[in-house]
Amino acid sequence: MTEVAPRLAEAEADLQDLIETHMETMLGVRFLASEYSAGPVHGGRIDSLGIDENGAPVIVEFTDRR
Repeated sequence: MTEVAPRLAEAEADLQDLIETHMETMLGVRFLASEYSAGPVHGGRIDSLGIDENGAPVIVEFTDRR
């Protein structure tokens, strides 16, 4: 495990990158994809997609609420 130095994220993308880089360590979830398409029926994108130890999909969404 590596300690991450505390700092404020300047943009949502900074936080997303940090979480995706360390997703397995922090959440126990293996990172699969960033900005994954939700398909033509649902539209939009999934910010971060992973898979847990049981093989279940994990969706992480980031929202800037300043």
